Amino acid sequence: MQERLQKLLAQAGYGSRRACEVFITEGRVRVNGKTAELGQKADPTVDKIMVDGKALAKTEALTYIALYKPRNVLSAAEGQDDRRTVRDLIPVEGHLYPVGRLDFDSEGLILMTNDGELTNKLTHPRFGHEKEYRVLVARRPDEKQLEAWRRGVVLTDGDKTQPADVIFLSTSGKGAWIRVIMGEGKKRQIREVGKLLGLPVVRILRTRIGSLMLGSLKPRQWRFLTEDEIKALKGEKPAKAVNRRERPVDKGLHPTDQVKRFPEKRNPTTDRKRSDRRPASNEGSGRTRGDSSGTKRR
Repeated sequence: MQERLQKLLAQAGYGSRRACEVFITEGRVRVNGKTAELGQKADPTVDKIMVDGKALAKTEALTYIALYKPRNVLSAAEGQDDRRTVRDLIPVEGHLYPVGRLDFDSEGLILMTNDGELTNKLTHPRFGHEKEYRVLVARRPDEKQLEAWRRGVVLTDGDKTQPADVIFLSTSGKGAWIRVIMGEGKKRQIREVGKLLGLPVVRILRTRIGSLMLGSLKPRQWRFLTEDEIKALKGEKPAKAVNRRERPVDKGLHPTDQVKRFPEKRNPTTDRKRSDRRPASNEGSGRTRGDSSGTKRR
């Protein structure tokens, strides 16, 4: 079956569709000995597809890894100098590419995968997947600065940033921690916005990409994603076991304080014996224990 070349390359682990389109426009892809063109289709079972002189790799098993990128590490699959890359931190064979790149001096969550379809979905602006950051600024922001950040700021190249969710978290010495949630990701955007607003950025830590959370990972640590996490990123509904005996938890409690309550099992025989042992009451209807007629004692 014929498919567009950029899709075949993405499925083979060469990156997102957009990245694979660059391979084609740069003349690095050949089909049956001829230089491929953007938009061209091919059938990998019939056509001979070459990338940089090598036959198109067979489709790899899809891999999904969450990594805590430390500072001073490149968000790239291959380095162009002697600096360490995120790919160097993961001793797993096969093609793996970073999704949601971070600046060299920023840190936090990065998704590493060979799933080109998911990469395109998470990085293309039209999908608007949120990314969440904890940002340390050198000065304590006032409400005017925060509101300007929320509305959008005109950058030095003339582009205006999209509205963002910006919340003050806490003070830190002369500076402060703020939370920034946004659906776009221009190069060094957070640092430039902070500079333009008079809030020099000291540290950036990304804690979330879409539905994927950094969790308890520490710098340089990584882990494979669970099936439910993968489905959530793809927009699929994860399977969830339902405990039919579980009652709704009390509202207003912290999740770690919530107690699951189960209905008490009833035993008719035991309940009847307990009822027979209850002391008689001299108030109300005047009935006595064992008197089912409802007549008063004479």
